[in-house]
Amino acid sequence: MTSEQQRVVVIGGGLAGLRLAARLGGDVRVLGEEEHVPYNRVLLAEVLAGRYAPEVTALPAPGPALRRGVRAVRIDRAEQVVHCDDGTVERYGTLVLATGSNPVLPPLRGLFEPEGRELPAGVHAFRTMDDCLALSAAVRPGVRAVVIGGGLLGVSAARALAERGAQVVLAQQGERLMERQLDTEASALLHEHLTAMGVEIHTECRVRGLSTTAHPAGRTGSNPAPPAFEERVRAEPGTPRRVPAPTQGPRRVTGVELADGYRLDADIVVLACGVRPRTGLAQAAGLGIRTGILVDDELRTSDPRIHAVGDCAEHAGRVYGLAGPALEQADALAGVLLGTGKGLDQDPAYNGTRALTRLTLTAGGDRPLDLAAFGETTALPGDDVVRLTDATRRTYRKVVIRGDRLVGGVLLGELSSVGALARSWEDGAPLTDRHGLTDLHHLLTDDGGS
Repeated sequence: MTSEQQRVVVIGGGLAGLRLAARLGGDVRVLGEEEHVPYNRVLLAEVLAGRYAPEVTALPAPGPALRRGVRAVRIDRAEQVVHCDDGTVERYGTLVLATGSNPVLPPLRGLFEPEGRELPAGVHAFRTMDDCLALSAAVRPGVRAVVIGGGLLGVSAARALAERGAQVVLAQQGERLMERQLDTEASALLHEHLTAMGVEIHTECRVRGLSTTAHPAGRTGSNPAPPAFEERVRAEPGTPRRVPAPTQGPRRVTGVELADGYRLDADIVVLACGVRPRTGLAQAAGLGIRTGILVDDELRTSDPRIHAVGDCAEHAGRVYGLAGPALEQADALAGVLLGTGKGLDQDPAYNGTRALTRLTLTAGGDRPLDLAAFGETTALPGDDVVRLTDATRRTYRKVVIRGDRLVGGVLLGELSSVGALARSWEDGAPLTDRHGLTDLHHLLTDDGGS
């Protein structure tokens, strides 16, 4: 068998794709669409806040396995090759799709011109390093910024912009912030903390459209990246340098129109309306698709020679869209491909991830607010709930117990016990005398660490 017939080709140079390549070693080729050196997407909010330099987010150099600035455009399953936008062809024995996800662009009036796909200047998604650098270059003290979306991404963007001195308005269509992760009480504390940072929050607020004006002649909405990061990219030999297509057009945003008739003035608008798995390549290749690319317990698609991991993959009806599950899937798939992982005759190679959400909000010299949520944070009829609140110390802790098992929890303000609680939840073991309600109460009241 030739080397090309044995080669593993990974489409996607993000956390999942690079983790898999590092675990596999050997004859692996990774196609990375972004031209930047690989980076940890989880840290983008810290870059936007000015707390980290872009270089801090860099992932370990993957060496010659990674081709940067190359986009896969077609998969030929019969020939077992991937066609790239630069005219090259990569032959594979095993193909792994780690294509990630795209930001959801809501159907807002004025977002696009008829037949156009360019965002107005000042309107930004918040998904990639380019998004982050463009936002960072645009923000300054006093700039009016509207963040659309009050989930984890929107909250992260709002606090980062507020730390940079922007006048921030957060518009959330739902009843409360981070409603997928937080219960009513925890969301209220988060609301209070963001308000103290100067963020104006509107919940149950539907955005109808954007108002724009003609962009001044001779300017574009794209902002150059900070030189330090770009110079590092250019300094690496063999790096392809292609000018990306402009993402912003000749109009500039001036405001956000709400469904109730009110208008918010805006110099910057951040679209934080969620993400959608990138499934176009897989769909065009005839692979099974639902919300994401359908995979089994060995992360195989409907073609046994093609696997999928990370944000693009749908396992057992679930698309995670989080870094932790993406890394777990990459590790599980590495075990499958190397023959060192679990097999279907034993436990599944991958049987899902119990995802923990963590976030730190900082307001200048103020004490930061740490937040963690896991599992089911809203109790069902018959569940037991243990809840402790300390308004003076701004702490809130709650766990949900179903039968004899811990099924979820929320902690704000002090996370010393989150590690032990999350381990108990992840194990899914019955709460015995050793891990019963007494111990849970001790964990919830213990500030000495996990």
